[in-house]
Amino acid sequence: QVQLVESGGGLVQAGGSLRLSCAASGRTFSSYAMGWFRQAPGKEREFVAGMPWSTSIAYYADSVKGRFTISRDNAKNTVYLQMNSLKPEDTAVYYCAFAFTGTNWLSRLQYETDYWGQGTQVSVSS
Repeated sequence: QVQLVESGGGLVQAGGSLRLSCAASGRTFSSYAMGWFRQAPGKEREFVAGMPWSTSIAYYADSVKGRFTISRDNAKNTVYLQMNSLKPEDTAVYYCAFAFTGTNWLSRLQYETDYWGQGTQVSVSS
């Protein structure tokens, strides 16, 4: 059974940084893409960043480009989201997600996600 466990959320002032972690277990993830989504109160869940497990290609939402960085540690089966220059509008519950890759890993991750973490709260004060 696949489990995704996020950690690293918290309260930070605007301009600060946080690093989220997502520890994955339950299977081999070499054929998966992983990413981060977020959901603010009263809003739809939105894609933040993603990358295939087997390459270093990454894709970011325009709202976080240049401030957030997704990375992974294959040996630890862990995905990270380094968030710098945080803004109050980044406040949300952040979710880790995995999707089995096909011909279009980004589309699969964004619209056919297979596994979700439980979420971790990130709050940015002004």
